[in-house]
Amino acid sequence: MREERLKQLRQMADEEYKAFNCKLIPGINKERTLGVRVPALRKLAKEIVKGGWERYLEELENCKLAPGGIGGTELFYEEVMLQGMIIAAAKMERETRLAYIARFVPRIDNWAVCDTFCGDLKFADREENRRRVWEFLQSYLSDDREYFLRFGVVMIMDHYIDVSHIDSILKILAGIHHEGYYVKMAVAWALSMCYVAFPQETEALIKNNRMDDFTHNKTIQKIRESYRVSKEDKERLKGLKRK
Repeated sequence: MREERLKQLRQMADEEYKAFNCKLIPGINKERTLGVRVPALRKLAKEIVKGGWERYLEELENCKLAPGGIGGTELFYEEVMLQGMIIAAAKMERETRLAYIARFVPRIDNWAVCDTFCGDLKFADREENRRRVWEFLQSYLSDDREYFLRFGVVMIMDHYIDVSHIDSILKILAGIHHEGYYVKMAVAWALSMCYVAFPQETEALIKNNRMDDFTHNKTIQKIRESYRVSKEDKERLKGLKRK
């Protein structure tokens, strides 16, 4: 089944998009990238989840990866993307999906796969799943591996910024101290989204936190770039930047 799907992916490949994607995603292996656009991948994922997806995921999971992740001798970047989309879209029990997620996260080694996967995991928004998924994410939020931690941060940003979780989220984000660039950027991005939804609570954290200067200033920058923040608020926040 994998060979059949890989043939489809090759037919959808776009060399210009491949070049663009390789520039956009640092560290991506050009030799293991085809250049398939995300909408085309989503369309293929929808086709696969209609039947036989379990076998396809099993084949992908059995493929070897090179040390460091996606750029291995087996899977293409698009296959990893597709794997995540299928895990998010296929009909399955909650615990089965969480098991697939746990096996998939170690394959994430760039922001594009991470953020697409997190955004697709809509099952976390269902009321019957929210508490269980929140508990599931806690180990990732305390992990010291860059993309494990980014996964946790982007997940709570995408699915948990609400009145019930905002205090916990702000505490979690303020307590993350990691040297990974993609963790710092995720924390800043998440805090900017927190500000849009809960400006008073988030600004209080910005005024008094122990985050590194880069994350602190990047948070303010991202908030000031938002069209959902007033000019007055942006100007006030500008004064909180560290020299």
